[in-house]
Amino acid sequence: MGETVLAVDPGRQKCGLAVGRPGVVLARAVLPVLLVPETVSQWVSAFGVTRLVIGGGTGSAALRRTLGTLPGIPPIEVVGERETTLEARRRYFRDHPPAGWRRLLPLSLQVPPTDYDDYVAELLLERALGKGADEAPK
Repeated sequence: MGETVLAVDPGRQKCGLAVGRPGVVLARAVLPVLLVPETVSQWVSAFGVTRLVIGGGTGSAALRRTLGTLPGIPPIEVVGERETTLEARRRYFRDHPPAGWRRLLPLSLQVPPTDYDDYVAELLLERALGKGADEAPK
């Protein structure tokens, strides 16, 4: 079965979360920062999380301090976020291809119509599990 990792892409207003094991993402979400501690606690318990990783970008230090006070939380590891935003955007459009006239525009000129921080968290999850940053999920 392997280890279960919970990855958090921190931000000032919202965070992306993804939990999974090698080869499978069990859950993903984009949540307001205020809901993250409760959700992390629930997911650690519900999924049997053995590792917690957090991106080292904006809001990381404050969120690490907050999560570090929660009971039952595994030690927090910091993972690099280099180039995750662009890769997450590509993955979003892979899973949700533009329709209508938008399909005629180059994807590099488009911004997803919804938050995609959960895709960034999925990339952090893969990095924590040792998968290459360019490798597509299984």
